[in-house]
Amino acid sequence: MNRISGRFARYDAARNAGAFVLGVLSAVESKNCWTMAELSGHSTPDKLQHLLARAKWNADDIADELRTYVVEAFADSDAVLVVDETGDVKKGTKTVGVQRQYSGTAGRIENCQVAVYMTYTSSRGHALIDRALYLPKSWADDPDRCLAAGVPESVAFATKPALATAMIGHALDAGVPASWVAGDEVYGADPDLRTMLQHRGVGYVLAISCDRRVPTKVGSLRVDDLACALPMSAWQRRSAGAGAKGPRMYSWAWIATTESAPSGSCSVLIRRNDITGELAFYHCYSPASVPLAALVRVAGRRWTVEESFQTSKGLTCLYPHQVRTWTSWHRWTILVMLAHAFLAVQTATQRDTEHHNPALIRLSVNEFRRLFVALILTPLHHRDRILDWSLWRRRHQQQAYQSRQNCRSKYQ
Repeated sequence: MNRISGRFARYDAARNAGAFVLGVLSAVESKNCWTMAELSGHSTPDKLQHLLARAKWNADDIADELRTYVVEAFADSDAVLVVDETGDVKKGTKTVGVQRQYSGTAGRIENCQVAVYMTYTSSRGHALIDRALYLPKSWADDPDRCLAAGVPESVAFATKPALATAMIGHALDAGVPASWVAGDEVYGADPDLRTMLQHRGVGYVLAISCDRRVPTKVGSLRVDDLACALPMSAWQRRSAGAGAKGPRMYSWAWIATTESAPSGSCSVLIRRNDITGELAFYHCYSPASVPLAALVRVAGRRWTVEESFQTSKGLTCLYPHQVRTWTSWHRWTILVMLAHAFLAVQTATQRDTEHHNPALIRLSVNEFRRLFVALILTPLHHRDRILDWSLWRRRHQQQAYQSRQNCRSKYQ
């Protein structure tokens, strides 16, 4: 809170922002202005509602502080910017950006609000650093509806890849150290995003659909046809990173394409699940020569944005929320992201101070937040008992992990 307090014109607003952040970090199950005001000792929710709707402060200023905080903790020249969208199912039509549209979270078309987020991820940790609300064309073309929801007149319709392109460009302009971008098929299919990254000398590993055609020495071919034509010797078994059940092992194939780029080279990366036979395809670009392992590492880090969604929704209430207007949405999300970044950064810091104990699983963001709530946000009763339970949980999780590994080794 010391980092952002100077961004508020009035002390009361900064103090209420602190109460908000502590509220979303708390163990209160349903987080809204009413429950968090009660937790903070406020007599009414008016102060928190005023903070989100009418107080004088700029959410973009807090976003700059958030980005700096995360980058200072996780900075790595080989870091990856991961973009993805997520949806929040809503009732009614008044909440800004809501309409019937596809939500990857729900897995179907729902009445929902969708936003694009960006995670900064490195070997030390990851956290969300930016977001952009997707305003459907039905909203952008309805000035009265936009006026009622507080949407600025300067906001025009933009596709999700366009929102991601703007966020990535803003981060790079701010000097964020990152060499790669990763994203799913929505972003892999967008030529403007790929062109921007190529011109800025930033590599990418972007998922594409199986019917995507790429230029090769023998002509334009579908990527699934490329996969079928590969000999067995073209596949290499490599880990895409550590998972909850151990290394995520897949077979990978890498094929150069003849696509032109300002510098560097383009290629197609294919991932095969050796158990199910399922294939996944990636359009890749690297400004300099890199080994296959580098592209596999970037592809494997795309899951970090999913983990960011899971923990920020479950622990700090990124969704669901009860804010309706453009301003309140941007303020709610940036303060929630700041709270989530605090958990991610402090978990990484605590891991650095702990001596390796093979009987304990690595400290997780969930476990750190549980300890933070129990030891800091609630009266410090039975501190030893709380710590004992933490060690018991981690010891039990490590035993379960080792048991799974032993079972897997029997079949390899």
